[in-house]
Amino acid sequence: MSTQLIVIPLLTLLVCTAITVSRTRDLWAAAMLTGIYSFLGASWMLLLDAPDVAFTEAAVGAGISTVLMLNTLALTVRKAAATKRFPLLPLLVVGLTGATLIYGTLDMPRMGDPDAPIHQHPAPSFVEKSRHDMHGIPNVVTAILASYRGYDTLGETTVIFTAGIAVMMLLRGSAEPKPEETA
Repeated sequence: MSTQLIVIPLLTLLVCTAITVSRTRDLWAAAMLTGIYSFLGASWMLLLDAPDVAFTEAAVGAGISTVLMLNTLALTVRKAAATKRFPLLPLLVVGLTGATLIYGTLDMPRMGDPDAPIHQHPAPSFVEKSRHDMHGIPNVVTAILASYRGYDTLGETTVIFTAGIAVMMLLRGSAEPKPEETA
């Protein structure tokens, strides 16, 4: 119950921050607010006992993403142009996506349920076999992340590396001057 006293205001702040980001026209304020949103999300993940996810969200979401947005703002205008029409299609897409995600969670087991499928099959075998399979690595979490999830981690690293190269190429721009068009 005491955790709910913290989670409910935190989720309220997350929603208010998201609405404020979507409504503001000052791009610098929007970049700062997205960093705050990521920090609030990291705090929420920490309350859900997921410190690894919280750390990643804080580092990538509040840290690196905010720096990239601020660097991008240095190359663009500070204020966004006002829209002249109501964005009905994006609102419908977001609403439909949110409803689909909520529908997908309706048959999930309760949080912490010991009879949930995740607690029945893979977890005991990972714990029991990790020391033998990993040649004596004493930390089970490290063993799982380094070996069982090695290909997944390699894929994630490849995606981040590719995204970093793309961002560097976009920020660098073209090295060759464009020839002027002749009439």
